[in-house]
Amino acid sequence: MKLLCNYYVTYRCNAYCGFCHFGDHDTYKHSGFADIRDFERNIKELSELGVKFIDLTGGEPLLHKDIHLLAEIAHKSGLQTSITTNTLLYPKFAERLAGKINLLHFSLDSPDRDEHNKIRGADCFNSVLKSIEIAKSVGEFPDILFTVSDSTFKKLPRMHELAQKHDLVLLLNPVFSYFGNQDLGPEALDFIEEYSDGKMDIYLNKGFIKLRRDGGNKTNNPSCRAVSRVIVISPQNEIILPCYHFRNSSIKITHSIRDIMDDPAYVNALNMEGKFDFCEGCTVNCYFEPSFAFPLNMYSFMSLSSKFKYGYNKLVKQKLKRVFH
Repeated sequence: MKLLCNYYVTYRCNAYCGFCHFGDHDTYKHSGFADIRDFERNIKELSELGVKFIDLTGGEPLLHKDIHLLAEIAHKSGLQTSITTNTLLYPKFAERLAGKINLLHFSLDSPDRDEHNKIRGADCFNSVLKSIEIAKSVGEFPDILFTVSDSTFKKLPRMHELAQKHDLVLLLNPVFSYFGNQDLGPEALDFIEEYSDGKMDIYLNKGFIKLRRDGGNKTNNPSCRAVSRVIVISPQNEIILPCYHFRNSSIKITHSIRDIMDDPAYVNALNMEGKFDFCEGCTVNCYFEPSFAFPLNMYSFMSLSSKFKYGYNKLVKQKLKRVFH
């Protein structure tokens, strides 16, 4: 059963983050944008296939001039929507996106302006703070998404204070290894797990931490369900297999997505799910979050407490604030 669609609306970005390959602007400057007509057709099929969540991602998704229309199409189809943004363009879209994004994440990688701007390769620290205020003014409660690295993990207490100051949830995104990047080390894993334990306003999926301590995905007994739980669509209207981060094939969406699932390339990716050589040791959060949903295993159970805390914040606490807002 498909749970999640990672829909890349563009590969372009207006930041130069060192931990993300989209910071290589020369590679992606001609990548283009998702066509709204393709998007609308695909959303209808995704909904019929049982997809529950759609992440409108990039690159920087707000570079798509019609991002608010894409969000509206997905939202009206009954899908839970999410966007993660560096916020440089959020003030432009804030009112048009209001009420259409279930999970709005603002990226902030340090409580120190200069350090955050250096990590991002763009002057966006003040934009995040400004965007928080704008979001609240239109009834939105964005999460602060902290991509934790070995050089920033000790800033977690101050990041927590910043999130508390704005009455927002702090999401911890342990940096993961792909395309030559470094994974998060054991000292950092210990620190963020110990600090976040018991804090209702910090989200850290403990299944991620356990997976990393176990050495990541094992090809002889895979935990990854990147093909069976997730569908990845490119700005060029392709299904990417087996996942975006380690793609080795793609299928152009020229006919029904359901029929594409019978394509030999798709069937092979499904049969090899988590078993390719490059799958060994993988810890890419984007795919393990839905992978832990079912079948139930130790990672699933370790994820439950974090999901309960996050659900309480989003579905109870912040919903009440919207009512009184």
